[in-house]
Amino acid sequence: MHDIIIIGAGPAGISAGIYAVSRGKKTLVLEKAQVGGLIGRVSTVTHYTALEPRETGASFAARMKQQALDAGVEIVYESVTGVELTGEVKTVRTEKNTYQAPRVILANGGTARRLGIPGEAELAGKGMGMNAARDGEAYTGKNVYVVGGADGAVKEALYLAKLARKVTIIHFEDQLGCIAEFRRKAAAAGNIELCLGARLHAVSGAERVDRLEIEHVHGGGIETIEDPGCGVFVYAGTDPDTSMYAGLETVDGYLVTNEKMETSIPGVYAAGDIRAKQVRQAATAVADGAIAAINAAM
Repeated sequence: MHDIIIIGAGPAGISAGIYAVSRGKKTLVLEKAQVGGLIGRVSTVTHYTALEPRETGASFAARMKQQALDAGVEIVYESVTGVELTGEVKTVRTEKNTYQAPRVILANGGTARRLGIPGEAELAGKGMGMNAARDGEAYTGKNVYVVGGADGAVKEALYLAKLARKVTIIHFEDQLGCIAEFRRKAAAAGNIELCLGARLHAVSGAERVDRLEIEHVHGGGIETIEDPGCGVFVYAGTDPDTSMYAGLETVDGYLVTNEKMETSIPGVYAAGDIRAKQVRQAATAVADGAIAAINAAM
């Protein structure tokens, strides 16, 4: 029996774990993959207070993990398969074990959204759905395409521009949806081209992506681009991982909480990108985790 179980080891979950153990609570963090969550897989971490120079997602995640372990947080790498959140004692089941605690903090974030286009599944990892931090160097001197126009997409495009011959940002709106800093840097990069008012319609190729079909949303039809050996990097947002939490109140799939991070079930808290809120950044996730743990420990 633990005092607090935390599902997810991204910034929100790790923050919650550190604050929970500081208050003398026996705390367990369950993580299906690796500490860091989505931010652990980005090329560059920006705008977070007191970052190390040239901070990457991997280095940021590594320091989070070490801080948690040094604080005495127990981290177990198992996938959660089911939960029972009502009653005084909550139950969390994984593929290997069953855990119980009177308090649970849900901090398992979201999953990168797929486009659902022809060729996406068949060519995944073969030029389609690549990750800039992991795969970028393999596309040095080649053409790459970044799908998405928000902060995360443009930031990855800026990283790829240092490696690729040309980066084309495909975005369905008529202007980028990122912050002014990233728009300015993209314009100054010299090898970033904007394909706005457009959607990636399909990808194809014998063994890897050789061809893209781009739909121009303002009546321009579908353009076919032959580009053997190119890479397609998709940053089209995330969907919250809330399917296991059917008994909790949600808005657009996100968990509803009050200012104490309490959900609609007593003893159950939510923190980070999984909850309904205005701003989803590492800084706000860490704040959510701290608030959730402080209240769960009372």
